Amino acid sequence: MDRKQGEFAVKLARRAIEEWARNGKRIDRPKCGKEFLVKSGVFTTLHTYPERDLRGCIGFPYPHLRLVDAIIESAIEATQDPRFPELGTEELGKIIVELSILTQPERLAVRKPEEYPQKIKIGRDGLMIKMGMHSGLLLPQVPVEYGWDAATFLEHLCNKAFLSGDAWLSKDAQLFSFRSEIFSEKKPNGPVEKTAADF
Repeated sequence: MDRKQGEFAVKLARRAIEEWARNGKRIDRPKCGKEFLVKSGVFTTLHTYPERDLRGCIGFPYPHLRLVDAIIESAIEATQDPRFPELGTEELGKIIVELSILTQPERLAVRKPEEYPQKIKIGRDGLMIKMGMHSGLLLPQVPVEYGWDAATFLEHLCNKAFLSGDAWLSKDAQLFSFRSEIFSEKKPNGPVEKTAADF
């Protein structure tokens, strides 16, 4: 996806967020290029500005919806991330909108769980874990932001799924990796930049 397409995607998410926060309504699907009609996973992340603290992050890891619809839905849901109060209208000018467009998650193949860290490249791979009724996901940019190595990334992934930090070593744990293209506003309602391209 080029910068112009990424800009369209982020501005679409911004419009969906603002309409929902102000009026409680979903925007209509806009006219868009064919690349937005392909089913794709996507996450919308909201950061405070200028602090860049997390304010919400919700999305769809699997390509169940057309990208244009997934952007609208994930953007709305990010305003209602249960970890935070619902986004208020007074915050609209104080948040940065970031979109991560995902590849299909693929199972990491190893002979034994201890090999998982060798299969992970920080900055390229996002991770998902499934174990029994538990599941969790962390985007590729997260370990970069916190300076984690692969083993620490796995530990925090387990914690995200409400599992013990070493649950990834269990034979019952299933791990998946994916990559993403990331587009973000530089400032609220500002220019959009492509911050990662690892497809």
